[in-house]
Amino acid sequence: MPLSAELQELAARVSNWGRWGEQDERGTANLIDAEAARRGAAAVRTGRSISLTMPLGAGSPQEGGAPRRFNPVHSMLTLNETYTGSVHDACFNDDMVVMALAAGTHLDALAHVTYDGSMYNGFPAESVTAAGGATRCGVDKIGPVVTRGVLLDVPAVKGVERLEPGYAITADDLDAAVERAKVDLQPGDAVLVRTGHMQLYRQGDVWGYNHDCPGLSTRTIEWVHDHDIGVIVDDTYVFEVWPPEDWASMMPVHMIHLRDMGQLQGQNFDLEDLAAACAEDGIYEFLFTATPEPVSGGCSAPVAAVATR
Repeated sequence: MPLSAELQELAARVSNWGRWGEQDERGTANLIDAEAARRGAAAVRTGRSISLTMPLGAGSPQEGGAPRRFNPVHSMLTLNETYTGSVHDACFNDDMVVMALAAGTHLDALAHVTYDGSMYNGFPAESVTAAGGATRCGVDKIGPVVTRGVLLDVPAVKGVERLEPGYAITADDLDAAVERAKVDLQPGDAVLVRTGHMQLYRQGDVWGYNHDCPGLSTRTIEWVHDHDIGVIVDDTYVFEVWPPEDWASMMPVHMIHLRDMGQLQGQNFDLEDLAAACAEDGIYEFLFTATPEPVSGGCSAPVAAVATR
């Protein structure tokens, strides 16, 4: 279904087409510049690094979620193989993985979503081909993601352990989380939105994790645009609230973020250990690193995301 008239007006207001040039394929990744990296480095106080990445393997969350995605399949290519025939020489073990690029903790390429025949910056939807993948706006165009990260812990604001499935996060929720974190957001920052939904996955409830979930609503889109967020990620399978608030539009946050704003976004980030550390000392900013694997023509890519505090 097409976007409603109201959402079409919103999409036009927040559009970044042409902002970084007519040939730009990076969108808000352009905001993650040297100043953003320096700001991230300045946020490091103890040097403690916390992984934000779920393991990639048979236990990944691709069970009954998005169609045709599957959990990573790991296979061995060689087992203690020696090129000389002697076990006294070097013996090699090699392996391979077959996986959906969005199988675990990942960032979306701007080519991940198109509508009305276009992707970000007006490139035609046909720029994604069976042979070449995303020939425009692919994940290989994003580049290094090194910036200041800010954790916005929405359940903590509301005094709950986690948000209920189907809870639609609003701009007011994000403002309250910013106030609680005592930070001033800057252009190019990484915003990590915690819902607590990752707890279900950690408890082994994969089905509960990858179906109904809390998430960002269309009422956050203008907030993200106005703050010039470099990248925004959360701890859910869908990223935006699911089921949708209005079934007239299928995943409108994805549509407007990726196609109109060129907004770098990601899913399946494990924010539980980070949230505990931030709550312990009251510091919610850190160095955030999550550069996607530069898969040529990829529409998403896994990241090994880290918060260094």
